[in-house]
Amino acid sequence: MKKKIIILGMLLAVSVFLLTGCIPGDGTYTAAHPAGFFWGIWHGWLAPVSLIIGIFSRNIRLYEAANTGWWYDFGFYMAIISGFGGLSLFRRKNRRPKNDD
Repeated sequence: MKKKIIILGMLLAVSVFLLTGCIPGDGTYTAAHPAGFFWGIWHGWLAPVSLIIGIFSRNIRLYEAANTGWWYDFGFYMAIISGFGGLSLFRRKNRRPKNDD
C-alpha cells in the first residue's frame, strides 16, 4: 500500500511538471507565431493549474494574449465548459424507472 502511494505521488509530480511546460504566458507565443484553436483547448484544460501558478508568478497568465483570436477563444471556452462538466450534449442521463406503488 505504501509503495502505491509513493508511485502515485511521483506520477502526480511528473504530471504537474509536464503540464507547466505548456502554460499560457510563458513567452512561447508571439504576434508572429500566435496560439491557435488546439492550444486554446489545451490552455482551457490547464486553466486551474495556470490560475494557481499565476498567483506566484507574474509572467504566467490564465489566458494566452498572443493568440489567433476567435478560434483560440472558442477552443479555450469549449475546454473550460467541457472540462468542468458543463457540456452535457453527449452525456448519458441516468433514468430511474418510476415505481407505481
